[in-house]
Amino acid sequence: MIDPRAVIDPSAKIAANATVGAFSIVGADVEIGENTVVGPHVVIKGPTRIGRDNQIFQFASIGDAPQDKKYNGEPTRLEIGDRNVIREYVTINRGTVQDVGVTRIGNDNWIMAYVHIAHDCQIGNNTIFSNNASLAGHVHIDDWAILGGFTLVHQFCKVGAHCFTAMNSVINMDVPPYVMVSGHMATPHGLNSEGLKRRGFSADSLTALRRAYRILYRSNLTLAHAIEQLKDLAKQCAEVSVLVSFLEKSSRGIVR
Repeated sequence: MIDPRAVIDPSAKIAANATVGAFSIVGADVEIGENTVVGPHVVIKGPTRIGRDNQIFQFASIGDAPQDKKYNGEPTRLEIGDRNVIREYVTINRGTVQDVGVTRIGNDNWIMAYVHIAHDCQIGNNTIFSNNASLAGHVHIDDWAILGGFTLVHQFCKVGAHCFTAMNSVINMDVPPYVMVSGHMATPHGLNSEGLKRRGFSADSLTALRRAYRILYRSNLTLAHAIEQLKDLAKQCAEVSVLVSFLEKSSRGIVR
């Protein structure tokens, strides 16, 4: 399953039923799991662990050193889960010792062409990154978030679960769960109702989340006072609890 024209470091661990295409380079301390398909002309450097059933298309650069002037050759890592699709010219860098030392990609993510995921980013599950979306270092993207084409996310920002960013969004603050944003700089534009319906959110949950959005963005409350009101609503709706937890942990402030 390994093309004879591929270059494989002797220390690499590649599952017997994984595929590595022509002219790809798999470096030292790389692990590739079962049924993962690495296309031609892919470069994977370690330490990197890639799970099972992933598809990595041609010309992707996976696990190279972080683009950080403080990086001094420390043995940081990249971890990629299962069933991810990583398209052409995607670049994903390893972590740095200034953070947790690991860049992580979860499971079932769809990462389109020319996406950049910088050092120490933490990506959840079932996300979609449209073409040319770019994450600076230390960014967190939660489950089911969708980033539109050419979305840019500033370092240390967090994008909550089930968010949607329009194309060309520039994000320099945290984006709370369930919210749609667009613009430069990004501002909120309502609840991601259609996305939530597709994922099976109940009518009652959607009603509660719409109310939560109005409390957060249309009631002229300070963030602290909005959180207090949302806590009461969270007693009736678990999905609102996710929003409250995100807001309480936000260190950069949220898009307003």
